[in-house]
Amino acid sequence: MADAGIVALMILVIIAAIAIMTTGIKIIRPYEQGIYMSLGRFMKLLDPGFNMVRPLINEVIKIDLRTQVMDVPRQEVITKDNSPTNVDAIIYVKVIDPKKAFFEVTQYRTATIYLAQTTLRSIIGDMELDEILSNREKINLHLRDVLDEATDKWGVKVEAVEIREVDPAGKVKDAMEEQTSAERLRRAAILKADGQKRAAILNAEGDKQSRILQAEGLRQAKILEAEGSRLAIILEAQGEAQKLRVIAVGAAPLDSKALTVLSLETLKAVGNGQATKIIFPFELTRLVEGASEYLGVGRLTPQREVTNFADLERSVGKADDVLGPIPKPEELRREMKAVEEMMAKEKVEAEQIAEIAKKDKMTSRLDKS
Repeated sequence: MADAGIVALMILVIIAAIAIMTTGIKIIRPYEQGIYMSLGRFMKLLDPGFNMVRPLINEVIKIDLRTQVMDVPRQEVITKDNSPTNVDAIIYVKVIDPKKAFFEVTQYRTATIYLAQTTLRSIIGDMELDEILSNREKINLHLRDVLDEATDKWGVKVEAVEIREVDPAGKVKDAMEEQTSAERLRRAAILKADGQKRAAILNAEGDKQSRILQAEGLRQAKILEAEGSRLAIILEAQGEAQKLRVIAVGAAPLDSKALTVLSLETLKAVGNGQATKIIFPFELTRLVEGASEYLGVGRLTPQREVTNFADLERSVGKADDVLGPIPKPEELRREMKAVEEMMAKEKVEAEQIAEIAKKDKMTSRLDKS
């Protein structure tokens, strides 16, 4: 019995020793660091892995070294322009000195959140509502710098701050909506007025170009018409002059008898007409007298010598010089073709300018619509 009691006692002692030794074994995970204290005194920092400390009389506080996300509660802030606004934020912090995070502040998480609240209220209170809504990135950077400087003595680093929501009060929202609506109406009125101005300018420009084209077309038409009339008059006058010259040269060698025969032929042609009145531009008795003399029943008239061509050329010049250059049909066709090409070119240019004016008018209508 005594031996059994001794064995049981030894087993109890061994179990107690193992239990006591177990209290001295501390396992630190990779993302943590331990603060080892014994009998109220700071001993050292425990690194990740297996650590042995004094059994029973030890205290190990594990500090998480990962980046932690903290939610800053929603709070109402009065802006610089007296606009009540509800603001909340999220901050990202990381413990870089576990010893300071434990010994310099009671609870670094709570302290950091409260500090973020007061700092956010101070920064927002110094800004106007429009500036807050349009400069969130600037507020985030400023808030991060202030918090990082304040928490540095706690061994905590503020990595980032993000304002999650800026929610103005109901009356402020209504005023902002009215302001936005008025601004949009103002911009719409400006755009409409600008469109009308541009449309009026384009219409005036189109009308001006149209009038210019019409005036240019009328001018070109008058020029071409005058040119055609001039050419026709010149050709007609040249033909008449050449006709007279041909008649003059051809009548030069005729004697009085031949002229009498031609006169009678002319009188015969006039008599074949249907007119009841005939006016002769010469004395008819002289014509009858010449005809009777030609027939041999009248008094004898002296013979008129036929004009010699040599004498005629000495007096009036050569026949080619008298008749002048007679244009050939090919030359007349070339000149008329040149006039037609000029008219066709002017027509193409007028059509191109009219097409441009038409496109400008369509563009102005689209801008107006």
